[in-house]
Amino acid sequence: MKNIAVIGAGTMGNGIAHVFAQNNFSVHLIDVSQEALDKGLATISRNLDRMVTKEKITEADKLKTLKNITLFTALEKGVQHTDLVIEAATENIDLKLKIFRELDKYCGEGTILATNTSSISITQIAAVTNRPESVIGMHFMNPVPIMKLVEIIRGYNTSDETTNTVMALSEKLGKTSTEVNDYPGFVANRILMPMINEAIETLHHGVAGVFEIDTVMKLGMAHPMGPLQLADFIGLDVCLSILKVMYDGFKNPKYAPSPLLVNMVTAGKLGVKSGEGFYDYSTKSKAEVVSNQFDKK
Repeated sequence: MKNIAVIGAGTMGNGIAHVFAQNNFSVHLIDVSQEALDKGLATISRNLDRMVTKEKITEADKLKTLKNITLFTALEKGVQHTDLVIEAATENIDLKLKIFRELDKYCGEGTILATNTSSISITQIAAVTNRPESVIGMHFMNPVPIMKLVEIIRGYNTSDETTNTVMALSEKLGKTSTEVNDYPGFVANRILMPMINEAIETLHHGVAGVFEIDTVMKLGMAHPMGPLQLADFIGLDVCLSILKVMYDGFKNPKYAPSPLLVNMVTAGKLGVKSGEGFYDYSTKSKAEVVSNQFDKK
């Protein structure tokens, strides 16, 4: 298993492509936009430069990593002759189902189809293919080159062979893989998102301010980042999407998104990527505050 395709050149997609390419896999990075591909590759190059500066890799390692990545705007061409395809598109069920229908059509019979979804049912995604036993969740954590965990999610029909192959592959990337079953939010977000949502509700009800809430969780609970700053880093729109999936899946009001979160997303205040969320990231130095937290690890 040496040929990997990654669909989506955004934050998660370029991070996944980076990790595979750095571990000497041949990577096809696919997006509908050449601009998005160029931006994603530039991000990978910048992240590699930081690693060179920190003497974690050499300049030769960087060049070799970049050489392992080929860009494609046509999905049909990009997934040809691949052993594994990882979908890392927007957290939208209709889009993901459309992509997996196309993957089932264009990919070879032995290709494993994985999704980086953080909350959407693997079983539902697999059901639109003719190979549900070969469909699995690979939920990487952000930022992918730094974070060690890959949450491996089995759909109802995912085979032992597919699961074992993907878990072994994750270990080859220097990651720790953890197998979980297919329920809304899986493990990571089923626990994390209600905490973030409760922090937003705490702010909404005037219990404390943004800085105070995050300080309590950082210094009192030993979290490396407060929940509101983490929400900004994840993207408030992504947090909202995950909470909606969990609320729809469980029909439990404890997963209902905070009205403040809904209003902020509606207003376009999405966190780091929009320049403003619970914190202001309108200048480059401010926008680097969050990523620098992870650089220290």
